[in-house]
Amino acid sequence: MGTIEVVLGDITAERVDVIVTAANESLLGGGGVDGAIHRAAGPALAEAGAELAPCEPGRAVATPAFGLAPVKHVIHTVGPVWEGGDRGEDEVLTSCYLSSLRLAAELGAESIAFPAIATGVYGFPAQRAARIAARAVRSLPIIDRIRLVAFDEETFEALTTAVALGDDRGWSVP
Repeated sequence: MGTIEVVLGDITAERVDVIVTAANESLLGGGGVDGAIHRAAGPALAEAGAELAPCEPGRAVATPAFGLAPVKHVIHTVGPVWEGGDRGEDEVLTSCYLSSLRLAAELGAESIAFPAIATGVYGFPAQRAARIAARAVRSLPIIDRIRLVAFDEETFEALTTAVALGDDRGWSVP
């Protein structure tokens, strides 16, 4: 397996082969990280996304990266809306990471940057989401360099802790 890095910053500035966006089902862009990625990539990203929509939660689809060069592709994945944790949210979030990794590998990517999927407006608790992200990316070692990009200190700390634990002890994540 390659490296897993946690960084605090702007995902649109990442120099990787693939950037993942936490999309909505329409793939037309939205708020938060999805809005930032769409603004940086330009209007062609929404046009390409519209051709692939709708995208169900837990699934992933890819488009060219357009104005995000040197990034080659944007993978759009739809996270779960947090409804208390007993409606399959963990499984859907896990699927977001695993589907994105598999698709990135199909695209020939050697590096990928993930945001903290579903932790913004979808309300997924940051620490729980971080444990799921760390476990998911470790479970499928098919990309050489994985960057988990936090948008705030709370998410950065949660991701850093989850990645540092490294062994998933006590985690009841699918």
